Amino acid sequence: MKLSGIRVPHRKHTADCAPQRLPVPELVTIPMSMHIGKHAKPIVKVGETVKVGQLIAEADGFISAPIHSSVSGKIKKLDELTMSNGTKTTAIVIESDGMMEVHESVQPPVVNDFDSFIAAVKSSGVVGLGGAGFPTFVKLGVKDLSKIDAVIINAAECEPYITSDTRTMLDKPELIFDGIELLKKYLGTKRVIIGIENNKKACTAKMQQMADNTSGVEVKVLPSIYPQGGEKVLVYNTIGKIVPKGGLPLDVGAIVINCTTLSSIAEYIKTGMPLVEKCITVDGSAVNEPKNVIAPIGTPLSNLFEFCGGFKSEPKKVLYGGPMMGIAVPSLDMPVLKMTNAALAFDESEAKPPKTTACIGCGECINHCPLNLNPPAIAKANKLNLPEELKALCADLCMECGCCAYVCPAKRPIVQNNKLAKAKLNKYIREQKEKEGGK
Repeated sequence: MKLSGIRVPHRKHTADCAPQRLPVPELVTIPMSMHIGKHAKPIVKVGETVKVGQLIAEADGFISAPIHSSVSGKIKKLDELTMSNGTKTTAIVIESDGMMEVHESVQPPVVNDFDSFIAAVKSSGVVGLGGAGFPTFVKLGVKDLSKIDAVIINAAECEPYITSDTRTMLDKPELIFDGIELLKKYLGTKRVIIGIENNKKACTAKMQQMADNTSGVEVKVLPSIYPQGGEKVLVYNTIGKIVPKGGLPLDVGAIVINCTTLSSIAEYIKTGMPLVEKCITVDGSAVNEPKNVIAPIGTPLSNLFEFCGGFKSEPKKVLYGGPMMGIAVPSLDMPVLKMTNAALAFDESEAKPPKTTACIGCGECINHCPLNLNPPAIAKANKLNLPEELKALCADLCMECGCCAYVCPAKRPIVQNNKLAKAKLNKYIREQKEKEGGK
């Protein structure tokens, strides 16, 4: 791996904006698919009364996560919801009573060893809050703890606009370090590295101040080069090790966990309140008053934008997440998810797709890919329907960071091409496994 990537405008307009709490929404729509893995299974019925923190859906498989009510009120319906990525899932729609009564089950868990710690992390409903959504209890449930040489706290927040992790570091530093102590105690972690970009001076100072009083913790200040927060990139830039092809950070002795994810775990173990709300950066060229907003999971995005003074111009594109890796939403009725760290709305001047021209073979996409992939060759193999070639080109390693498309002078839809190539390759791999299993 080479030190590659791109320099993007930071646009951290809301870094100094302390989060403001949104008024309780009238309705929340809580999807059963807010994590990587199998969808959660609803355990409530229409007409049932629920309270904040109450379990309303249980994990339905090893890689899955439980879901809790974010408001108190009545179950209005169980509906089918089409997510922004096109998948369909069940959603629990709750009519809020505005009271925000806390369920009696919300009590700090008893944690006294590794197994009870992992069980608590699972019960919290916490998933990767940097955007990935991988169930955190699975990531931390390492069978051989001796393999862990370092835990890397991802505090890079390298996407433009997003400052929700910044606010966690500034507003809840004690919870991050409570989480670090939990990892040290129950995972036996001796070395903890907080990886943070050098454009977050206030956060760096706060983390360094806390680290100075905590043994085994170091703050690693990194260049502001996107995608610094990519897991494999962060591992390389903090401990100098290359995660092998198809491997995980644990293969090189590392676990990577987002700073807000860690603080959420610590908060659950301290208070017993599971993951029911998010701090979301609301920004973009169409937004009147950019803010950081605390909202219950399931809140319609329209409520966030209304709370931020509405739109100063007609939004032509609205995203979950940042402008590099975010996903466009089909409607402002789409809900806040566990992984939602930003809701961005852009006017026509920024949302209009650029005119695409023919590839000129400049190689800029190759030069700036942090994983050394070859996008033109991947596009050609995909067009010619050559899955074996896609496999040889490691198309499935693409993390869809968007560096290639950002630097392309021809404005080629490289990320979309890579996604299609990955889908084709994954289908081919599944079919090959099925054939082998049939022999």
